Amino acid sequence: MSTRFVVFGEALTDFIREEGAHWRAVAGGSCWNVARVGARLGVGTGFAGAVSRDVFGDELAQLSADAGLDLRFLQRLDKSPFLAIVPSKHPPSYFFVGDDSADLHFDPERLPQGWLDAAQTVHFGSISLVRQPLAARLLTLARQVKAAGRAICFDPNHRDLMDQRYTPTLQAMAGLADYIKVSDEDLAKLFPAQDAAQALATLRGWAPDAQILFTRGGDGMTLLTPQGDHSRPVFPVQVADTVGAGDASMGGWMTSLLTRPDATPAAHLDFAAATAALACTHHGAYAPTREEVERLLG
Repeated sequence: MSTRFVVFGEALTDFIREEGAHWRAVAGGSCWNVARVGARLGVGTGFAGAVSRDVFGDELAQLSADAGLDLRFLQRLDKSPFLAIVPSKHPPSYFFVGDDSADLHFDPERLPQGWLDAAQTVHFGSISLVRQPLAARLLTLARQVKAAGRAICFDPNHRDLMDQRYTPTLQAMAGLADYIKVSDEDLAKLFPAQDAAQALATLRGWAPDAQILFTRGGDGMTLLTPQGDHSRPVFPVQVADTVGAGDASMGGWMTSLLTRPDATPAAHLDFAAATAALACTHHGAYAPTREEVERLLG
């Protein structure tokens, strides 16, 4: 299977404090989650990022293989792991440990030969675009991908590292992107002086030709296209948690576009919503199968 969907960014390990003094380590990272969703849904997918050569990197590599990712894109380095420390889930708080971690040393020169010839859609997003020197490399890569005529999808996925210094990168990536996913929480933090409508208008000004998937948690999602908008409620499912739901919606949306190019925007929206809903039925960042999505769609 050719690798049609390539996802650049971070894979990391979340250290989550549970009851009392117990901590739980969970493999994750927004971009890595998106990649796993694409692969599990049956699209040839590569996660292009770097992980450590230790117990944490081993788990990320094994789970990448289990999901069916093209492992030629995964780089293993003798550097420390990238960790997200989550001392509290309620209220949520977190910080990152990774001053010289493996992810920052991802080398575009080590990408598989001819990868861009096979790729149709390329994803960028999250904290990989704010952590230097990785961020500058990825922005350069995004410009090369655009120049090659490939589709770009972008999920800013706001994190606390994104202060006002991130705005030029946000604007540059929006201008390059064909598909942008953004949540109501992302907009509130990325554009703190604007309400949702104003923030979407700003984003649209930067990306006049892009399709924008605007997700609102339990209140549903809207696909904004230059030709018109489409909205739908969430699928009624038993929610375990919402971890990874946004990443699932992005992976589902891109899968639908790649595998059903003749489907309507509303049908692509349905597929994205179904993928997100199924992620919510499991604890952690679950990547559903194609069969599960099609069954939910009926």
